[in-house]
Amino acid sequence: MNLEKRHFTKIAEELDIHLEQVKATAELLAEGATIPFIARYRKEWTGSLDELAIMKIRDRLNQLEELEKRRDSILKSLEERELLTEDLKVAIENAEELTTLEDIYLPYRPKRRTRATIAKERGLEPLAEFLWQQGDEHPETIALQYVIEEKEVLSTDDALAGARDIMAEWINEDADARADLRKLFQKEALIESHVIRGKEEEGEKYRDYFEYTEPLRKAPSHRILAMRRGEKEGFLSLKLQPEAEKGIELLRRRFLKSNSLCADQVGLALVDSHKRLLSPSLETEIRLESKQRADEEAIRIFAENLRELLLHPPLGEKPILAIDPGFRTGCKVACLDKQGTLLDHTTIFPHSKNFRDAHEATQIILKLVEEYKPEVIAIGNGTAGRETQQFIESIDLGKKITVIMVNESGASIYSASDVARDEFPEYDVTVRGTVSIGRRLMDPLAELVKIDPKSIGVGQYQHDVDQKALKQSLDEVVMSCVNAVGVDINTASPQLLAYVSGVGPRLAQNIITYRSENGAFLSRKQLSDVHGLGPKAFEQAAGFLRIRNGKNPLDSSAVHPESYGIVAKMAADLKCQVDDLIKDVAERSKIKLENYVTDTFGMPTLKDIMQELEKPGRDPRSSFEIFQFAEGVNSIEDLKVGMVLPGIITNVTAFGAFVDIGVHRDGLVHVSQLADRYVKDPAEIVKVGQKVKVRVTEVDIKRGRISLSMKQG
Repeated sequence: MNLEKRHFTKIAEELDIHLEQVKATAELLAEGATIPFIARYRKEWTGSLDELAIMKIRDRLNQLEELEKRRDSILKSLEERELLTEDLKVAIENAEELTTLEDIYLPYRPKRRTRATIAKERGLEPLAEFLWQQGDEHPETIALQYVIEEKEVLSTDDALAGARDIMAEWINEDADARADLRKLFQKEALIESHVIRGKEEEGEKYRDYFEYTEPLRKAPSHRILAMRRGEKEGFLSLKLQPEAEKGIELLRRRFLKSNSLCADQVGLALVDSHKRLLSPSLETEIRLESKQRADEEAIRIFAENLRELLLHPPLGEKPILAIDPGFRTGCKVACLDKQGTLLDHTTIFPHSKNFRDAHEATQIILKLVEEYKPEVIAIGNGTAGRETQQFIESIDLGKKITVIMVNESGASIYSASDVARDEFPEYDVTVRGTVSIGRRLMDPLAELVKIDPKSIGVGQYQHDVDQKALKQSLDEVVMSCVNAVGVDINTASPQLLAYVSGVGPRLAQNIITYRSENGAFLSRKQLSDVHGLGPKAFEQAAGFLRIRNGKNPLDSSAVHPESYGIVAKMAADLKCQVDDLIKDVAERSKIKLENYVTDTFGMPTLKDIMQELEKPGRDPRSSFEIFQFAEGVNSIEDLKVGMVLPGIITNVTAFGAFVDIGVHRDGLVHVSQLADRYVKDPAEIVKVGQKVKVRVTEVDIKRGRISLSMKQG
């Protein structure tokens, strides 16, 4: 069996899927297919694997590829140094984990000068080999013959110490011993945290971890990352080890063969090896392993939160009056048409102590409402948000205009970005930020793609995790969401287009350039005229790009152009037009899908086609619902214990969920307060953007902390 086949089999077993599914997915990935494309348009190949399963296959293939690279490197090194025996080669080729591979290679790894190598240079290896046999001879009697002044072995104590150094290294390099001890670390390591002396006051925020111990395997990601941050900032010292005696006892059982005095020397060597070599080495391993595990969990939570935020229901195309609230600097106002184009902007001072400023603000709002006829007023939920909402609702606008609070997290990041400067070069950051608030209400996905996902504010410890892994995960979430919703090629920004399967930043800009020079796209076929957009990119992208009111009605749907022929045949068989299949339920009901199954297109694709014909280009996001905070509760001072209030989940972490209840500070529902039952993962109960009812359980005005509960009892 070749290595590739072996890897496919291993992945299939690990993920409990068929070998052919893994093989097909691997081949598609190797051809450059994106995950959204494979999941949507290659179901017959993969057996309808979803995006998550495809990602797992890709990630595992990458891990196994790295393993093979390391295996080849080790074999080459051993061969060049003429150290490769047949048995060693077999052991290396059969190693299935990187740690196993490194344990096998450890005795042969080129190393710096150690205490053991110095002892060997002094001729003490034969003494070590003798003691290792653990016979009945007296160690000092044997050691006496190795006392040689020219070799700096001045006494039997020196000779025995050097021999123990050699044996300690043997123990450290024993692959089976390391594997046993590694299992002990993984199963029974404790994470111990202590405050650095003299740092108690300065490191007050880490007080919970000043004297803290818990089993490492039970420690949640947020605690591990918090303690690591405290260590990095110089406030805490961390230790990640099982009880030392357990490790030493494990080594004794493996290496001690008798009760002789020679065995006593081996016993001393193994204690030294455990303390000086094995334990520090495995602690480093377990640190990396626990950090990786904590990173993966934190990144998973961030990704789930981001997905919920990106797929938040859009208001849709409506004229909007957007307000970025503020006290001292005033409220920035922007009027947008239903496509999000900026029509007008100004600044009002409704919260000024000067009556004339507030009166003028009212008149400006009335004038803007009269001139631009907004259907909705969007107000950022930052400083002065609730007060601005009250001000707007106090004005008699002559008609009912819905007022909606908008989560403005990240709007300031966007307003100062190169993207915003390119989009609004003639306006300052305050205007850009206000426009972003209005557009975010229209279509959260289209606006949020312009912001670095890490800056959106729905993660935990995002600056402490592996930044490369975080970026990859968040970018994949954005790509998944963009392609799930689909993109109108004639209105999309370059940032939105860049996340379309097979496109990327360069082709996105080429599409914008083509659109500017030639006008709106009338068909998907025109994509082939875009500079640099070849057949492969067309295959990957076409199904996710929408053209409204185009020449071909299927261009507004998620039906891929490669399937247009099937739909045309369905229409021809029924003696009607494709448009009739879309508009007429009766015509669609006559279609017998089994008649259109081919070697290439099976039932999964045919069922997807039927769903699209029923509702072309359907938006998978739910319908927009208006939300209102409780009246009269605008600041933390307004809160009373026992109050039951409406709120919106703004962030979900491993330890609970943060809720905006309209008082400028989010309250925390601890994981223990999310439900009347035990909750392991808060994501089981709540999602970002979810509307909830919470009860106030504690208010700490001095520290600005609000504790909430979702328990019914």
